[in-house]
Amino acid sequence: MADPQTFPQEPGPAPRGPDSARNLAVVVYILQALSFFLGGITGLVGVIINYVKMEDVRNTWVERHFQWQIRTFWIGLLWTVIGIVTTPLIIGWFVLLGISIWVIYRIVKGALALNDGKAI
Repeated sequence: MADPQTFPQEPGPAPRGPDSARNLAVVVYILQALSFFLGGITGLVGVIINYVKMEDVRNTWVERHFQWQIRTFWIGLLWTVIGIVTTPLIIGWFVLLGISIWVIYRIVKGALALNDGKAI
């Protein structure tokens, strides 16, 4: 019988490390930014990615970014709905402006922290 050390082993699938989790967070930030131009559907895709991949980033520094992105989506959605409902009262336009600025701030702050390799 041949010595098992003489045969090269087949490489298995590469483990998904922090770089792939970081790249996924970058994709979600981009999807969130695109939601301003594409009617919000990309923001929905982004939050679905966050929920599906949350276990993969559990206990890493990227997990905080996923939580940040999820919170940004849900709070943004809530205030957008409130703004749309109240637009006939004029106040809704200010609500929509305010939530737009807030969401842009969160996307930029999160993306900059991610670029620096920091948890948010």
